[in-house]
This record gives sequence, C-alpha cells and structure tokens, in this order.
Amino acid sequence: MHKPSAAAADLRVRGRLAALGRFCFRHRRWVLGFWAVVLVVGVLIGGRVFEGSVAGASSASSEADRGSAVATAADPARGVVTAVVDGRPVDDGAVRAAVAKATQEIAALPGVASANDAYGPGPAAAALRSADGNASLVTVRMADTSTGAQAGAVTQRLAALNGTGGAHVTVGGDLVLQQEVKKQTERDTRFGEIVTLPLTLVVMVLVFGGLAAASLPVIGAVASVGGALLAMFGFSRIMDIDTSVLPIATVLGLGLSIDYALLMVNRFREERGLGAGIAAAVERTAATAGRTVAFSGLTVAVALSGLFVFTSPVLGAVAAAGVSVVVIAVAAALTLIPALLGFAGSRIKAPAAPVPDEGFFSRTVRRVRKRAVPVALACTALLMAAGAPFLHAEMRNSGAAVLPASSAGRQVADVIDQRFPQVAAAPITVVVEGGAPVAQAYADEVVAKLPGVSGVRAVTPVSDSVSTIDVLVHGDPQGGTAKQVVDELRADRGGLKTYVTGGAASVVDFSNELTSRGPWALGLVALGTLVLLFLMTGSVVMPVKALLMNLLSLGASLGALTLIFQDGYFSGLLGFSPTGGLETFIPVLVFAFAFGLSMDYEVFLLARIKELHSRGYSCAKAVELGVQRSGRIITSAALLMVIVFAGFALGDMLMVKQMGIALAVAVAVDATLVRCLLVPAAMSLFGEFNWWAPAPLRRLHRRFGLSEHVELPPIAPAVIPAQRPELVGSGTGPAPAAQ
Repeated sequence: MHKPSAAAADLRVRGRLAALGRFCFRHRRWVLGFWAVVLVVGVLIGGRVFEGSVAGASSASSEADRGSAVATAADPARGVVTAVVDGRPVDDGAVRAAVAKATQEIAALPGVASANDAYGPGPAAAALRSADGNASLVTVRMADTSTGAQAGAVTQRLAALNGTGGAHVTVGGDLVLQQEVKKQTERDTRFGEIVTLPLTLVVMVLVFGGLAAASLPVIGAVASVGGALLAMFGFSRIMDIDTSVLPIATVLGLGLSIDYALLMVNRFREERGLGAGIAAAVERTAATAGRTVAFSGLTVAVALSGLFVFTSPVLGAVAAAGVSVVVIAVAAALTLIPALLGFAGSRIKAPAAPVPDEGFFSRTVRRVRKRAVPVALACTALLMAAGAPFLHAEMRNSGAAVLPASSAGRQVADVIDQRFPQVAAAPITVVVEGGAPVAQAYADEVVAKLPGVSGVRAVTPVSDSVSTIDVLVHGDPQGGTAKQVVDELRADRGGLKTYVTGGAASVVDFSNELTSRGPWALGLVALGTLVLLFLMTGSVVMPVKALLMNLLSLGASLGALTLIFQDGYFSGLLGFSPTGGLETFIPVLVFAFAFGLSMDYEVFLLARIKELHSRGYSCAKAVELGVQRSGRIITSAALLMVIVFAGFALGDMLMVKQMGIALAVAVAVDATLVRCLLVPAAMSLFGEFNWWAPAPLRRLHRRFGLSEHVELPPIAPAVIPAQRPELVGSGTGPAPAAQ
C-alpha cells in the first residue's frame, strides 16, 4: 500500500471526521454497496412496518386506557364490522329478505361471535333502525380469536348486499377503520415522497446550477428513508408503533437528510472553488460541514428526547423512531455523501468565486442594525400575535374524522352518529368491575344525578364480572361539560371499582399528563439545548436568546395550526373538514420537531458568526458576514424543508396534514423573520455582551468547549488551478466557514 509522504501528511486535516471522510472516499464502492443494501432491505422488509403498526396504540398508563383494557379483556369480541343499508325502506321485502339471509350466513362464518340486524326481536334490533325508517344497520362482532382473513370474508359478504332491492350498502366499523387508517397513512407517505423528491431535485438544480450536485442530496435522502423504515420495523417488533408515527418519522428523516446533504455538497463546492482536489475537498468537507451536521443532529435528537418524559405510547414511539431517524440521517451525510462525492465530484460545478461579503443579506443586516429596537419589537409583537390563537386551542380525539370523507369507514361512522344515536359511541363510558345489577344501581344513584349528564343510555354486561355504562352529556361530547362530568365520576365512584373511559376521558387524561410532565419535558429540552449552545459559543447570553426566539417561532406555528384546523381557515383550500380542535398529541409533536429544526438553523448561523468573531471580527461585522455567507444556504435548506412538509400536508390523513402544515410554517417563519431580522436585531442590541459568560463558565468552556471552527491546513499547491494563483498560500487567511 502506498504510504503518503511527510509533506502530504502535513496537508491532511486532523480529526476523526476527516478520517471518516478519507475512509469513505477511499472505500466508496463498499460504502455505496452498504447503503444500497440498506435501501433494498428497508424497502422490502421495512416497508412492512405499516402492516405491523397499530391504529390507536395504547397502554395502561392512564385510567381511560386501563378501563378500555379491562373491558376488552372481558369481551369475547375483538372488534365490530358494521354495514349501513340505506336508500330503501327497512321493511321493503327484497331488502329484508337479502339482509336476513346475509346475517344468517355471516353468523355461521368462522371467527364470528355474533351477527345482528334490524329484523330481530326486542329493543336491540329496534336500535338498528333509523328514525325515518329508510336505513338499517347490520353489526357483526368478531371473536377475539378471529383473523384478518375472516374479518375480510365478513366485509365481502356485507359488501355483496350493495344494490340488492335498490339499496346502497357501505361497510365500516372499528376493524375496517383500523385497516383504512393503515392503508391511507401508507398512501399519504408514498404520495408525499413522490411529490417531494422531484420538486427538491428541481430546487437543488437551481441552487447548485447542475444536476450532478443536485442529485446527491436526493440519493442520500432516499437511502436514509430506507434506513429509517428498517429502524422503525425493528422498533415495531418490540413495541407498539402507532400508525400515525410512521409518516411523521419519515418526513423528519427526509427533510433532515436533504438538509444535511445540501450542506455537505455546498461545502465540497466551496473547497473545490478554492482549488482543492476531489480527495482533499471530501476530507475538508467531512471535517467542517460534517462537524456542523453532527452537532446539528445532536440538537435535534435532544429536542426529540424530551418526548421520553411522557408515558403516552404514541409520544414514546415518536421519540424512539425520531431519534433513530436523526442518527440515520447524520450517518448518511457523514458516510454516503463523501462516497458519492468520490464518484461524482469531477462532474460537480465549483463556484467561480467565494460567496461575496456584500449582498442582499449583508445589506439587510445593516438596515436592521440601524433600526434594531423597532425591528426587534415589531418582530416580537408579530410572532406573539401569530401565536395568540393557540391560547384558545381545544384538544380532541377526532376518531374516524382523521380519515378523508370519501373513506367507507368514516362514512359509516358519520351515518351512525347522525341517524342511529342509540348505537353511536357514547362520549363517556364507565367500566364497572361488577355485574349488571350493581352497575345499574350505580348508574341510577350517582351517574344520572350529575348536572352535566343528559341521560344514561344503557348498562351492558360485558361478562359476569364487568359491565359498562354509556353516559350522555349536554353539549359538545368532548367539551367543557363532558370533561367536568369525567372529573365528577372519578370523584364519586359509589364505593365500586370503576374506570371512566371514552373520548372525553382520554382528552382529560392527556391534558393531565401534559400538565404534570410537560414542564419536565420542556425543562429537559431547554437545559440540553442551553448546554449544547454554550459548549459551542462559550456564551450564556446567546443560548438564552436562541431559546426565546425558538419559542416565539414555535408559538407562531401553533397559532397557525389553531386557525387552520380548529377555526377552519383555508379548510376548503386544503381539502378537509375542521373538527373543532387539534389532535391531542399534535401540539406536543410540533413542539419537539419544530424546536429541533429551528435549533438546527440556529446552529448553522451561530457557527458562522462564532467562527468570524473568533478570528477577530467585531460582533457587528461577524453578524453581518455570518448572515451574508450562510443566508443563501440556510434559505435554500429551509425552502427544501418547506417543500418536504408541504408535500406531506397534501395527504388526506388529518394528523399528517396537521404536522405537515405546522412544520412548514415553523421552518418558513424561522428562516425568514427570525434568522434574517430578529437575530441580527437582537445581536446588535447586545453587542459584545452576546459573548458574555461568568469567569468559571469561561474556564469550563476553554476546557470542554466544542468548536465548530476547524483549522484547515493549506491546500496542496499542485492541485490549485493555474488561473487561481491568488489562492496559494498559508491557508490562514479568511476562508469560507465550516458549513
């Protein structure tokens, strides 16, 4: 093996990331082969994660969940398939005969616990008739030993009734809803990827001025998604992964992968523009931009780790999947991109000149500096006003409403709510560990007498030792009155062992968890962020400012979310029907994701400013040059992020749409209003005080600080183009920053 000379060794960049870049460049075929295997296995095996996911994963962490678990364990049925027979009178001879025959045949099918229609005796059959007499229900309860194939056979037999006697039949129920949620989520995820990747490729061609450079981030993103699917498939083997987690983790991985690859390719072009050969440029890119990528990934992971504080299985799954996706995105940027640069580096167009110190962003900073106080006040006021709508946000469990109106499961659920009130799910269900007589006495003596209760619909014996009470309330089924009834039922259990469950109870439990654990999660994220930014900057002022600015941009995102999805603004344009509130866990996820992504751009910008200030520039000049030199790449990265999130927001699943819109708004606000106006204004007001820290902390930073700036050796004269002789030198003069 050829041993490099001492002179060549002196030109090497020291450090582990530089060594990693050299390794991936030299062994690029092996690295590319490894990621190709990851992609193929991720698509073939990881793609099955949608099949293994759980629609509405729950645990025994809250009373509502524990009550549901008790009732489910006592019930011999595992779910219900329901058909709506509509469009003809219920007592029409042809319809009656066809439905009765189908019910009898279904009852004899394997896996069926019971099948009922509107033609049997007693009040139970009467409840399956609509008030106008033109629609009826067929309900099939599947045994807990039934399989998906058996439920599918029931669905097919009910669907075969469509058109009989002129009647229209729609098949739904909770088992059908669960399958539709999985299928719609998978379709939305695929659709988001199909829409996003071509658009990002077009934008990157415009950014880099060539297809070779633009294609590398797309290739890196595709490989990262394959790795992310594989990681989530692994998690699904050891824990319940809610279906809604999958597109959220996918959109994060796609956005971060494109962002990080964009930084790596941009730095490679800068080094090539300075005259470095391909191998040297890859090495220097890994040492500089790779350092920023690793640090940025760490900040995003810290933000997502705050979700581990909550006991909700959905949030825990998002945290586990999200952190793993961040790790994969960073790994792809640090290994796959250097390898790809080794293959395509000669075809990547280098810039004719370094980023000029004079331009749109530097002029904007100077204008802001002259009016720092009014700009800071105006930006703060605008962001606070944008976040104000979130103060009246309502949390909800939308149930079937998360699906598009065209889905059969949602159509059946809507018809039952509107035309079959005796069968519709009650807003509150009390699970009683006791027989039906005991539960009935409790319902008569306690439940029915509560002021917010409008009626007790039924006491149902689930087994000999477990009964349920359906409780109706005045007003909104998940509104203030319903929540008050939940609290009152939990305060007075009549000496029995009861569990208060249902949609309203789930909202109450989640709100209580936010109240009790939210401050701890926020504190963990804030502390981790402050420590990381202090280690990077050596200042205690800038981390606090960054934290406050991130909270302002986050508030604007949550305010927009409330206006759109709760109040209904632009709902027609975005293709959904507002449910009157936000999905319970969406604001928490938006906080974690948007906070991490905002801090991502904070790291990019502060790294530039810190490097320039360390090289002797005044604070004002360091801010001006830092924003000028990083403004274009941050804006490009933000635009790509917005495209990714907007692509997923075009899907039909309400939760995916909410996350996509919220994150797109957060990134757009952060990259424009905050980074271009508020940050320069605040830093101008604080001046050199931006870099202040107490003496003990300054000593601590000198010992343990993480410098984003890397001292690079001079570029070997032999590889510097003849037309750029001015670039030959010691390498100690001003150079592009470590992005």
